[in-house]
Amino acid sequence: MRCTILASGSKGNCIFIENDSSALLVDAGLSAKETLQRIARNNLDATKIKAVVVTHEHGDHIRGLDVLTRHLDIPVYATGGTLNDFLHHRRTSQKPLRSSVCRHHEPFMVGDFRIELFATSHDAAEPCGFIIKENGTSCGVCTDTGIVSPATLDLLRSCDGIVLESNHCPDMLRDGPYPEALKRRIRSKRGHLSNQAAAACLQAFGKDVPNVILAHLSEVNNTPERALVSARQGVGLFFEEKTICVATQFGSSTESPQVMNL
Repeated sequence: MRCTILASGSKGNCIFIENDSSALLVDAGLSAKETLQRIARNNLDATKIKAVVVTHEHGDHIRGLDVLTRHLDIPVYATGGTLNDFLHHRRTSQKPLRSSVCRHHEPFMVGDFRIELFATSHDAAEPCGFIIKENGTSCGVCTDTGIVSPATLDLLRSCDGIVLESNHCPDMLRDGPYPEALKRRIRSKRGHLSNQAAAACLQAFGKDVPNVILAHLSEVNNTPERALVSARQGVGLFFEEKTICVATQFGSSTESPQVMNL
């Protein structure tokens, strides 16, 4: 299984997960045109995509969802709360779109991938993360959450790799330009994980989870260097046993993409 970050951050999020015969997208927060361009630019095969699975309905995760899924003729999978908000409050097209509700504790298959949901803590209708398994390997996606529960830590601990939010540096957020109300939202239990919170997760994993991509970094309240330093402090003595990289908003268009081979 191979995981490529096409975009990560407040301007758009999209992850391409594939094996030799099939693929899926986690979120579609870029325009459909930009998503397809990034897929082609990274020598990926859009015809392999079987579905888009969606973490929640905020614009930076669903911006291209409607047009992209109709263009590729693939279904959308999301929780009932997410689908209801998207279909009835955010979608403007009346053209047919295939969608399926997915539920906690009810794994489902997309192509060769077995997908299991877990709840995240974010100010959205019914947000979730995913554990994606294929041929004995597993990848966890845990972003847009203010906290990581002990139950979620246990799920992620068993993964071969995870995409983990490391959204902000608390000092940069405190001293930055955002209004105080927005700062409180980001810091809240239904906001976003700080660098230190992400590092605490990695510390809890210990020697488990050998591959980590730090994701959803704020362009205003964080830097890749700060996120990586904090993560290294979290893993401590296990640093040399892990591969840790940082996903960026535009990495796949201007630099090498962030890729995790599992």
